[in-house]
Amino acid sequence: MHDGPEGAATGTVPSGRQFSISHGDATAIVTEVGAGLRELSVAGDAVVWGYPLSEMAGGGRGQLLAPWPNRLEDGTYRFAGLTAHAALDEPDRRNAIHGLVRWLVWSLRDEAADRLTLSCELAPQPAYPWRLALEVTYVLGSDGLVVQATAQNRSSTAAPFGMGFHPYLAAGPLGADGCSLRLGARRHLLCDERGLPFGSASVEGGPYDFSSGRSLAGVHLDDCFTDMAATPDEERPDGSAWHVTLSRPDGSRCTLWADSAWPYVMIYTGDTLAPEDRRRGVAVEPMTCPPNALRSGDSIVTLAAGGRWSGRFGIRALF
Repeated sequence: MHDGPEGAATGTVPSGRQFSISHGDATAIVTEVGAGLRELSVAGDAVVWGYPLSEMAGGGRGQLLAPWPNRLEDGTYRFAGLTAHAALDEPDRRNAIHGLVRWLVWSLRDEAADRLTLSCELAPQPAYPWRLALEVTYVLGSDGLVVQATAQNRSSTAAPFGMGFHPYLAAGPLGADGCSLRLGARRHLLCDERGLPFGSASVEGGPYDFSSGRSLAGVHLDDCFTDMAATPDEERPDGSAWHVTLSRPDGSRCTLWADSAWPYVMIYTGDTLAPEDRRRGVAVEPMTCPPNALRSGDSIVTLAAGGRWSGRFGIRALF
């Protein structure tokens, strides 16, 4: 494993040191800031839509989202008699979004040519008054990229917890309109204008039914799905609970799979990004809980004092 392009060191680029791993003709670059996935390619072809070395991770590209993914209403919640207040970093909707660790510097714990482990300890603060230790391991192998995440509550009391990841699968030269999406989810969350869920509905036979694969031409998604079905086909990796496949016009396709620790997935076609970035990738975001979970309590993970959580997902490409 080596530092990434231009030997970037902490402080010289927005995302800090660049850690590169490889296996065969596959290469991934992970950042010191946020332990995010900045690049993933096979034989020079982009598997994820990343971002330049000179930029921050705009649009959440490749970021790790903890101790909550997605949106948090008014940035406030209560748990076990404590009230927490997070900054409203989605101010137009009056939401906090995507947790607290995606802009923190993570420490390198272990490295090899095809794998690396980064860790971060989140100190108690007004937005999250518990001590949380996080670790993420990236491994490149014959089945593509596998990501293992763990969390441990290092407080003396129980803590609420949620996590997500925010990779964009690269859409290719025609953008999202040239791709088709296959997703075996049975339910779609109903959300208000702030992106906060108030219920769910079956997708069967409707506009959110992607179980057989559908073109994304003219389809605009910033939507959460759940009740995930394990689609029985050759793209399903061993140990996965579900997977999402993005297919391009040239027949190439990228698959993101996840184990049962991630019962929700957000699909975002990038329509609210800067004009030059719109629909260049499709975000496929495995999540442990739905948006606003710290506030609603829906599917939130409760970590006992000293308690641990772990989950695994992966990305692989067929070109």
